[in-house]
Amino acid sequence: MSVIESIVLGVIQGLTEYLPVSSTGHLTVAGKLMNLISMDNPERWTAFIAVIQLGTLMAVLVYFFNDIKRIAVDFTKENVVYPLKNRSKISIKSQSQNSLMGWYLILSTLPVAVVGLLFKDFIEGVFTKNLYVIASSLILLALILFIADKTGKYKRNMKDIKWYDALIIGLAQTVALIPGSSRSGTTITAGLFLGLKRETAARFSFLMSIPAVLASGLYELYSALEYIDARQIISMSVATITSAIVGYLSIEFLLRYLKKNTTLLFVVYRICAGLIIFLLLHLQLIGG
Repeated sequence: MSVIESIVLGVIQGLTEYLPVSSTGHLTVAGKLMNLISMDNPERWTAFIAVIQLGTLMAVLVYFFNDIKRIAVDFTKENVVYPLKNRSKISIKSQSQNSLMGWYLILSTLPVAVVGLLFKDFIEGVFTKNLYVIASSLILLALILFIADKTGKYKRNMKDIKWYDALIIGLAQTVALIPGSSRSGTTITAGLFLGLKRETAARFSFLMSIPAVLASGLYELYSALEYIDARQIISMSVATITSAIVGYLSIEFLLRYLKKNTTLLFVVYRICAGLIIFLLLHLQLIGG
């Protein structure tokens, strides 16, 4: 993989990780067009994707630094420091909004952690690199997002999120393990069905992505060390840094965009992208 190819993949990752259009789907299409994906060792491509996600993870950590700091401080204070100091616990219902958000982020991560571990080999296999699966997911989830946007109530803010919302959105995140679905797409869609405002759904989606992306990225990095040479380290590093910069700009764009606009732009884009992939497959311009 050349430096130019690494930059291109980093830009694609940064643009598509937080926009509801599927980063894995776009990266896989790009990887096949560049002949970078080996069907003999598809787990290497999965590892590459997971590692460069650490770049977009850095973007969300920087963008939401103050929010994350408040959540971490209050959660630790109310669930660790206070019980140790006073030998008594604060009931979860009585905890501050920031501390509750910490619990919600943990709860929302459990479903994808369980499913990811149970189906690890399948997720890293050839099936999840299949362009027919990716194209179908792009179109199907676009239609579901369209329904969610049309039926959503848009009355609830971050302070209105409850434990069951976190669990439902967490379950929706497991669908993103199917390439073409989009982590932000599935979780934002679930948030809209639950009556969250568009910006609120996106903000919670970004925050809840932190544990899952961090865990998968570090795990895949560790697993990939045995076959990563110096050249691959450079390629991964360039792609990761690029994805961090572009990812930050994407977060800024999406939150501003959803304050005043619907998700129709992304619905149309997903459908067009899916149809284009089907066309390329039909013309045999790209391998499935």
